[in-house]
Amino acid sequence: MTDDLLDRAPVHALLADGTTVCIRPVLPGDREQLRGFYEEMSPENLRRRFFSASRRSGALAADRACAPARPGYRALLAEVDGRVIGLAEYDTGRERDGGQKDGAEVSIAVADGLHHRGVGTLLVEHLASAARAEGITTFTADALSENHEVLRLFADLGLRTSRRFEGPEVRCTVHLDQDDTYLSAVEARGRSADVASLLPLLRPSVVAVVGAGRTPGSVGRAVLHQLRTGGFTGRLFAVNPKVTSVLGVPSHPSVAALPKRPDLVVVAVPAAAVPAVAEESGRAGARALVVVTAGLDHTQAQALLTACRTYGMRLVGPNCLGISHTDPELSLDATFAAGHPRPGTAGVAVQSGGVGIALLDGLSRLGIGVSSFASLGDKYDVSGNDMLQWWESDGRTELALLHLESFGNPRAFSRTARRVTRRIPVLTVDAGRTDAGRKAAASHTAAAATRTMTRGALFTQAGITATRSVGELLETAALFHSQPLPEGSRVAIVTNAGGAGVLAADACAEAGLALPPFTPATVEELLAVLPDGAAVGNPVDATAAVSEEQLTACVDRLTRCSGIDAVVVALVPTAVAAATGDDLVRALTGGPGRRPRPVLAVRLEQDLPVRLLPAADGGTVPSYAEPQAAARALAHAAERAAWLARPAGAVPALDDVETGRARAVVEEFLGTHPDGGWLDPRTCADLMACYSIPQIPWAWAETEDEAVLAADRLRGFDGRVVMKAHWPGLLHKSQQRAVHLDLRGDSQVRAAFRDLETRFAGLLTGVVLQPLAARGTELFAGVVQDEVFGPLVLFGLGGTATEVLADHAARLAPLTDRDVHELITSPRCAPLLLGANGSTPVDLGELEQLLLRLSRMAADLPQLAEVDFNPVLATPGGVTVLDARLRLLPRRPHDPYLRRLR
Repeated sequence: MTDDLLDRAPVHALLADGTTVCIRPVLPGDREQLRGFYEEMSPENLRRRFFSASRRSGALAADRACAPARPGYRALLAEVDGRVIGLAEYDTGRERDGGQKDGAEVSIAVADGLHHRGVGTLLVEHLASAARAEGITTFTADALSENHEVLRLFADLGLRTSRRFEGPEVRCTVHLDQDDTYLSAVEARGRSADVASLLPLLRPSVVAVVGAGRTPGSVGRAVLHQLRTGGFTGRLFAVNPKVTSVLGVPSHPSVAALPKRPDLVVVAVPAAAVPAVAEESGRAGARALVVVTAGLDHTQAQALLTACRTYGMRLVGPNCLGISHTDPELSLDATFAAGHPRPGTAGVAVQSGGVGIALLDGLSRLGIGVSSFASLGDKYDVSGNDMLQWWESDGRTELALLHLESFGNPRAFSRTARRVTRRIPVLTVDAGRTDAGRKAAASHTAAAATRTMTRGALFTQAGITATRSVGELLETAALFHSQPLPEGSRVAIVTNAGGAGVLAADACAEAGLALPPFTPATVEELLAVLPDGAAVGNPVDATAAVSEEQLTACVDRLTRCSGIDAVVVALVPTAVAAATGDDLVRALTGGPGRRPRPVLAVRLEQDLPVRLLPAADGGTVPSYAEPQAAARALAHAAERAAWLARPAGAVPALDDVETGRARAVVEEFLGTHPDGGWLDPRTCADLMACYSIPQIPWAWAETEDEAVLAADRLRGFDGRVVMKAHWPGLLHKSQQRAVHLDLRGDSQVRAAFRDLETRFAGLLTGVVLQPLAARGTELFAGVVQDEVFGPLVLFGLGGTATEVLADHAARLAPLTDRDVHELITSPRCAPLLLGANGSTPVDLGELEQLLLRLSRMAADLPQLAEVDFNPVLATPGGVTVLDARLRLLPRRPHDPYLRRLR
């Protein structure tokens, strides 16, 4: 099997300079083009490829690449504008030598003048992905020792490489293991290419607006107005064949008629005209499109995307608000929002234009401002992943805000976000949380894997701060922008009105924050600076008599208290303060320098949900109208600080894993069950054994006598066994009363078998017998292969009540050691595993191994649709799966980390 995109359709990807290149399999009809590719090579390039400058070598290579498909051979070419610029191929020699091979000879050729642009590297990445899917583990290549370009290509791939010198030649061996080192190298190359491709979009020198007319209410005219009044520093043109000028901007009849080649074309024409405008823009040399038009049908959408790929244009939209970049040297505002965004430090990417307007307004009002903004709309091309990489590299963005309703490649997004969010906070609104339309699920695992849990796993693992509304997003952004992160979740509350302090305390407790008691020394210090009658608990009731000076001293002491991580000051206006002329807010903002811990204000009379109050030190202090908003924002800040403090985690290497045998088991089952299905007990056990997943001993029986003999072999020290019915499609045995427990002696075994045979006549295909397991904690572990997010590993309390109690946690595979630790400690049942109330902890090392092996199995086998281990028995002596169900579907491998455009 091979990657579906490589087999069925061309793939578009980015070269190092941002150029779009098409990578596709070589076809028999490419022979003449490939011969021309080699004929145009210089003698030196030919010599380095074939070890001789013979033109005949090139012709033979073209013939070989275009020959009919054969086992163990694959050739991919790279082309730009229909011209072949590179070729890569591997050959295992299977056709010549027979048998399955795990190694292949690889060769690469790149056209003259196109070296050092990443053509060969990109081809090898795609070729290696296809080879892995075929079970190939190594590439070997012979090169001249003077061919530094190809030697550097192999060395810089990020894969483990060895060299052996043989006279003037070098034999390179490249191991294709897709480890974190390789993925990080691919990411680095992808990030550089991605940012380069976005330059014409986000830093254009020449912009044209197609569809800007004389009608005041037209979208194209509104975009042109924003560009003109926003102070765009580059050249600006309108495209309208009926006028020569729009809003004082020169207008031309077509994109082709423009006096300068446009970097960016904004398209605001009816849907039917969009494909033709895109085609014309590409022919005119445009490098980016923003399509604000909505309502494209499938044919129009496909034609738009085809034009963008053919001519190497990056695309935002369609159905979008537009883009902006507030750098004063550029001042690009290509949107139809009502006002211009305030320049600042927040990067914003949204799918909904309405949400985009709300965020632009909110960030401008708060004074945070925007570095760059993209309304992604229907997200045909440019995505949140692209924008994260832009903000990571632009040197201006300090805060990233996302509102994404869908994810094209969640696993690639997760890796990017994990890296970016260690440098800048990434915040999102968790849109689309509900599962109102979700159908009833078959297994415990599928029932537990809700959309909320899946998205939550993505955000948690990536370190993304997920909020539940646009308002909460802005409230949290205000805190992240203005205050240092807390070192923990311990909060001190200070108030000048007891009731406000109680409200703040309740809000903090509900948000998961702690209000620790103060030490005696701290109590003494606070009493010394506060007015008589102050109550120095937590909250601190400073009373209405507190002065600005006293409140300042109190807050200063608390922010330097080692047992406190943040201070919330809840204030209400009083006649006492008004009479004395004290401004209690100034106690928070008027200090000589920035306080070492975050300080938040709660002002119940405040007219806006959140404000940023200017401070004397040049910074700001966030002020909230509701204590719940302050507590939520502070909880998010504490979670981010905890995430940053944790090590990044790594995917551990596992012993005793037979991936090749597992794939053979899967292929054999799907060969006889082409539509997939639930595995029978034997196949299920075989697949688990490939990953050394511990199973309780068991035996299969199809007759009463076989059941008796099996029970005799399996009986433990007290002679008791368990009998479970089996037939294809049986999932919930306990609900069907298809299990007999605690069977002693042959007579009880025979009676149990007869009962199952009678009640399930016509269904029963056999029974599974197991020794009665020892006492322990019953857990649940499983996998659901999500079509978009990939494999999701779930863990929690097991047994017959697993769905009722819903005590589960989830993480996306592949799991790191950190992910596994969090999976085990997140459910409410975690204290049972860790030794609550003086009990002996279960074998946590074996439990971690079980989850890691389950994750590896799911990552290795895309055909694994569901896994349901319930119960998993955990004891101090080990971990054992007592009941397992696995379902396979005929799915093709898909490499989520392969560099390609959407």
